[in-house]
Amino acid sequence: MQQIKKMIIPLFMVLINATAYSQPNTLYKTIVHLDSIFFNAYNNCNLETQDSLYSDSIEFYHDQGGLTTSKKDILAATKMNICGKVTRELVKGSIEVYPIKDYGAVEMGFHKFHNKMEKNAKPKASRFIIIWQNKNEKWIMSRVISLH
Repeated sequence: MQQIKKMIIPLFMVLINATAYSQPNTLYKTIVHLDSIFFNAYNNCNLETQDSLYSDSIEFYHDQGGLTTSKKDILAATKMNICGKVTRELVKGSIEVYPIKDYGAVEMGFHKFHNKMEKNAKPKASRFIIIWQNKNEKWIMSRVISLH
């Protein structure tokens, strides 16, 4: 009986650990997918998709532009300053995702912005942080921090 316990306990621990890691992996894939949807819309000036992924109570912190709390203002600024002028490139492999209990997740990573208006400008990697809220099974961005 002792031999069986010695074999079952480690197997049980492996199963518990596998279950614990499967959720973050699913969460990671979900957030990476949402990131790609949002920034594909960003790069192609699809303001409707961007609007659907921003919370109505969005807080957008930009190290150079300050705090914006109006989704309407963020979308207007995107239309005026980004559409057809700037594209975003994710730094491959840079995304980290962490769950936030009973709320959603935090995404952190690096990206580069290509300015089409300044052909010789070299894009630099900059950090971003996005707080994703899972509200009624719909993921939305509630906080964004963009650092350059």
